[in-house]
Amino acid sequence: MNNDDELRAEAETVLRALAGENATLRADQWQAVRALAVDRRRVLVVQRTGWGKSAVYFVATALLRARGAGATVIVSPLLALMRNQVAAAERAGIRARTINSANVETWSAVRAEVAAGTVDVLLVSPERLNNPDFRDTVLPQLAATTGLLVVDEAHCISDWGHDFRPDYRRIRTLLADLAPGVPVLATTATANARVVGDVAEQLAHDGEQTVVLRGSLERTSLRLAVLRLPSDAHRLAWLEQHLEALPGSGIIYALTVAQTDEVASYLRERGHVVAAYSGRTETADRLAAEDDLLANRVKALVATSALGMGFDKPDLGFVVHLGAPQSPIAYYQQVGRAGRALTEAHVLLLPGEQDEAIWRYYASVGFPAQEQVRATLSVLDDQSARTTAPISTPALEVQVDLSRSRLDTMLKVLDVDGAVRRVRGGWVSTGMPWAYDADRYARVAQARTQEQQAMRDYISTTGCRMAFLRRELDDPAAGETCGRCDRCAGPFWSTEVSLPALAQSTARMARPGVAVEPRRMWPTGLDSAGLPLHGKIPAGEQCAEGRVVARLSDVGWGTVLRRLLVAGDGLDSLDGDGDGPAEGPRRDPAEGPRRDPGDDRRAGPDHRATTADRRPTTTDHRPKAADHRPRATDQEVPENVFAAVVEVLRGWPWDHRPAGVVAMASDERPVLVSSLAQRIADTGRMSFLGTVGRIRGAPQRSNSAQRVRALFGGFSLDADLCERLAAVGGAPILLVDDVVESGWTAALAGRELRLAGASAVLPFALAQRA
Repeated sequence: MNNDDELRAEAETVLRALAGENATLRADQWQAVRALAVDRRRVLVVQRTGWGKSAVYFVATALLRARGAGATVIVSPLLALMRNQVAAAERAGIRARTINSANVETWSAVRAEVAAGTVDVLLVSPERLNNPDFRDTVLPQLAATTGLLVVDEAHCISDWGHDFRPDYRRIRTLLADLAPGVPVLATTATANARVVGDVAEQLAHDGEQTVVLRGSLERTSLRLAVLRLPSDAHRLAWLEQHLEALPGSGIIYALTVAQTDEVASYLRERGHVVAAYSGRTETADRLAAEDDLLANRVKALVATSALGMGFDKPDLGFVVHLGAPQSPIAYYQQVGRAGRALTEAHVLLLPGEQDEAIWRYYASVGFPAQEQVRATLSVLDDQSARTTAPISTPALEVQVDLSRSRLDTMLKVLDVDGAVRRVRGGWVSTGMPWAYDADRYARVAQARTQEQQAMRDYISTTGCRMAFLRRELDDPAAGETCGRCDRCAGPFWSTEVSLPALAQSTARMARPGVAVEPRRMWPTGLDSAGLPLHGKIPAGEQCAEGRVVARLSDVGWGTVLRRLLVAGDGLDSLDGDGDGPAEGPRRDPAEGPRRDPGDDRRAGPDHRATTADRRPTTTDHRPKAADHRPRATDQEVPENVFAAVVEVLRGWPWDHRPAGVVAMASDERPVLVSSLAQRIADTGRMSFLGTVGRIRGAPQRSNSAQRVRALFGGFSLDADLCERLAAVGGAPILLVDDVVESGWTAALAGRELRLAGASAVLPFALAQRA
């Protein structure tokens, strides 16, 4: 037996501990393991979901550790993926630990174990790489002692990838600091040729090219189909009627957080065992939902893309999409969760009429325009000129007109490019030159447009659906038909729904009313702008819980209200304070809900410094969504909408019935708002007290701090309104507006009314932009 045979036998012993006593390494798996453990190369593996990429790095880890190498560091994007990887490592006798936002209490112990050499595998999230403490104290030690570096979901490194994340670019620093001869493995199942080339180029080192191992992306267990249904009510009825007939348990993907909540609630009302899952779901609830799906205690999770990469349930029987993702590559990744250990799994796409409007929304919240980036750099430069102290993100937010999530994403990009640096307590300017690469952003935007067209083509194709997806991912083996999809084998699910099921879904969607939580805390950092507002808003100045007829991103009434309030029935401007229709500008789920809200996934950060001038030298001619927001025609409130308003008000469980109605002044829709407020007062036999005047309004697309800064002191109550307030004896009043953006207009106007004597203010609007 030669050395290769002996090493392969040793490798397969480890594999059998991972995957069962009959497991053997495939030729391409062995090629990857040998390149890492023997040749100490940098390797990029692009293989379908379920191929066994994790087996490669665990087997290579065991071989390297047996020969005295240091611990393997795995950069992994999701907590769910980390948990699966730790469990798999333990089966093979590999000691794995994690450092992430969910186990802060064990960090010290884990660091001690790493220093003592008793850890075989350390899993970290990409965000951790630029945490100041981790970057400055732990990362240098890891770089010096690592035996193998693994980058999971490596398409996130590339801004051409569908799921780009700025923190992944920090891996370049780690790569540069590795000791000579340390092998590197990058893995992904979703990368086309452009992404593969980009990642391979980033991995290349000292003139040595990256070993690229690409395999077929065929998934023989998946049966793909598209079901074209005439309305949202039909889609919901079809799902409710057919859910139990779908094989096993699975995932129902929705495009927005609101849809996950709405669909899950309806299915539960109809007796189905499902749970909602999104980036806003609390960590404990997410863990419980994942465990319930793994154990088949629920039929399905109704999820956004937060349940995407890394969720490992080999017997997942189906994936249904209520709405089309904007990229066939993202779609392939999500459907790849199904059928990994089954002979057949059903993958069904039910496109909706609002899909493309949601795509346009995501396109509108890409990397900020040049003047916004320069304004941020200018604030940081000025801060550095005055003091060595950093400026915190909340304090910066007050001075920069960007939502928190977009600001956070932009700072990460600038950090990776060397223009700013994250330190304990906030951010500092490095003084390094930085150039706005508008041409590259335009090319990335064009690539996104092409991906959206490809998704339309997938829906309408008359050819094999699996072959279509494989071609979109530049699968070198693509071309043959699968023989299983609805185009190859014919439809295998009817689009018919029963009249009772359709009546139920129609009635559910026709039910108006969404509760809106009031603002209870002032944004942080306002005192730095000279506003004496901090902490909790005093109880005597707060609004009560409000109501809207629907969210603009909802199906049902959301569709009706979009046609009334947004020209073209678009969702382009449904961002409020950056809380977009789904995850908002993308946050990284590995860091837990709202802990690290960045990751827009639309930036293209290959900015190379070409000039020392940090001020704008060219004009950014890209149109801004805020400059071209479509306007609907102002009109009196339509009868069907007012009937829904009455139903919402009738079902509102207020403690004390309001005695008066106050309207918010509106520049955009004065007729609509005044007619709505007057009709509510007349119908409810309440006094119409008048209108809250506006001295100034909030800027479009601004963050909470900017909104409060602009709106504070910006409302006026005339003498007649104050007199009428006094006449109703301090009773509760209804504050009427058209759209809830961020909630700060109601909060600050309501504060003025409370201070003027109203015992309670109940905000009401037609719609909420969320």
